[in-house]
Amino acid sequence: MRCCENTVAKIMREDGISARPRRRKARTTDSSHGLPVAENLLAREFDRSEANQVWVSDITYIPTEKGWLYLATTLDLYSRRIVGWSMCERMTSDLVIDALAMAIEQRRPPSGLMHHSDRGSQYASHAFRNMLAAHGMICSMSRKGEVYDNAVIESFYATLKRELVNGSQYATRDDARRAIFEWIEVFYNRQRLHSSLGYRSPADYEAAA
Repeated sequence: MRCCENTVAKIMREDGISARPRRRKARTTDSSHGLPVAENLLAREFDRSEANQVWVSDITYIPTEKGWLYLATTLDLYSRRIVGWSMCERMTSDLVIDALAMAIEQRRPPSGLMHHSDRGSQYASHAFRNMLAAHGMICSMSRKGEVYDNAVIESFYATLKRELVNGSQYATRDDARRAIFEWIEVFYNRQRLHSSLGYRSPADYEAAA
């Protein structure tokens, strides 16, 4: 049906319909720094035969009416389970350190685990690298600008945005924190089925092993 733009606008006003605005984007990776970076040891080999062999991490952002809420997560490639996470209104090295600390506390991984991330200043910071070394972890980082080098965690964030965040409005950061906590711990880790895991949840996949 052909009609002019003003007619469409009039009909939308009468029916209380509004277009969804494009959300602003936040920059989460700052690789323009003088901190040391690691080689890409993972080399896109995402399939693993045991838990706690390789963890991958990244940062994303959640819009709220009070500003951005930043989320850092650590994922075990074996089961796709989120083993550590942290949320904060500021994107500092403490954000990723707290997510790693939670993963270590929950999993108690053996020495030799590979930790893969992008080249962001948070992951390249001395504090974060020292924490990896203190627990015998091997540091691996994506090549500059190669998002597919960390495709699994990128896919996790795409799922989070599609299934929870997009279309939601959070009045405060605490509202977003509660929603994300429930989605990760109650739904994603324990209920959401993954085709790559034979249509089992991460928790069920690990329990079966």
